[in-house]
This record gives sequence, structure tokens and C-alpha cells, in this order.
Amino acid sequence: MSPKILIIEDEEFLVDMYKMKFESEGYKVMVAYNGEDGIRVAREQKPDLILLDLVMPKMDGYQVLKELKSNNATKDLKVYILSNLDQNGEIDQSFIDGADGYMLKSNLTPRQLVENIEKIFAGQTVGIKKRQIEIMEKRDNSASSDGLEKAGIAPEKIG
Repeated sequence: MSPKILIIEDEEFLVDMYKMKFESEGYKVMVAYNGEDGIRVAREQKPDLILLDLVMPKMDGYQVLKELKSNNATKDLKVYILSNLDQNGEIDQSFIDGADGYMLKSNLTPRQLVENIEKIFAGQTVGIKKRQIEIMEKRDNSASSDGLEKAGIAPEKIG
């Protein structure tokens, strides 16, 4: 059975280009042109991979990501941000909100994107992942510190 990819992107030209390329490589492709439809399709179809743009009408990608990751029916779906936003804050926020990876559209030809998707399905790391690991460590340390402080233990006393 072909892996299912959901593209949540509002630019029709890009969607058509990616859809044609992915389908020619044997993937089943679903499309949503806004965040609300993307969440609905994700819940109904349970894709193997979601490619999510950040700048969209109705709901931006951050809102979509938060909704997908907070819902039991969709929280385990693999979501990669595919955006032209390349500022550290935007990338970091995506990982904080639960993205599995981040790829810059402007850095990838359709062929390179397909190669990245093949690597993702093979369990390899693609796109911007190093910062994800660093952010997750910071978030985990922060959560641990908060929990310790609530328990009356100062973090610096642990060692």
C-alpha cells in the first residue's frame, strides 16, 4: 500500500506541482488549502506524513500543529513543516509545538523534496532537526525544573 501524504498548503501552484511529483513516485496524496480543512482531512484519513505550511488563511500552521498534536486521534501523526519562513524563532516555535521536522521550500526542488520524504519513511533525519533536539532538551529541562520547584526542590541542588 502506498504511503499517504497530506499537503496542507494554500498556494495552488505549489500544491499541484508537489501532488503531481509525489503521485508520479507512487505516493497517495491528499490536499487541504487551509488549516481547518487540513485538520479535518488528517482526522479522517490518518496520513503517514503531513507537509504543513505555516502561513495560511483561517488557521496558520502553528495553530494547525497545536491542534493536531493535542488531539488523541492525530497526536502521533508525523508532521513536517514545509515553509519559506526561515527565522530561528519560527523554526524553534514549530518544534516546541510538536513538529517532527522542518524543511525550507526555497531550498528544495520537487525532486529533493521527494528524496527527503523517502528518507523520512526510511527513518532517517532530514531538514532542520539539530535545533529540534536542542529545543526539546531545553523544554524537558525547563519542565523538570518547574516540577522540582513546585515540589520545593531547587534545581541547582540536584547534582
